[in-house]
Amino acid sequence: MAATPIKVVEGSALSAMQKKELLNRLARVEGQLRGVQKLIGLAAEPKDCEAVAQQMAAARKALDRAFVQLISSSIVNQSENAQDLDEAQASAGRLAALLDKFA
Repeated sequence: MAATPIKVVEGSALSAMQKKELLNRLARVEGQLRGVQKLIGLAAEPKDCEAVAQQMAAARKALDRAFVQLISSSIVNQSENAQDLDEAQASAGRLAALLDKFA
């Protein structure tokens, strides 16, 4: 079954290239999670749980890296697009709040 391409819209949150890179990273995470599901289904011995745990940790780290990429791309893009210092500071405040809330 082929994946339906995700529509990428133009906007000021992220550039088209930033979105493409983030979507590619998330597609890799999705593949890792499918692999974890298969490993769980095939787990028959205690040592299999170690392999599952290792792959889950790798997927979690990859998702964390995607989060960092999202925030850092947002910082760069929104700073470049700010009209003045006040707008840049407001944007930085919103992004700092996101880090505080979700990181």
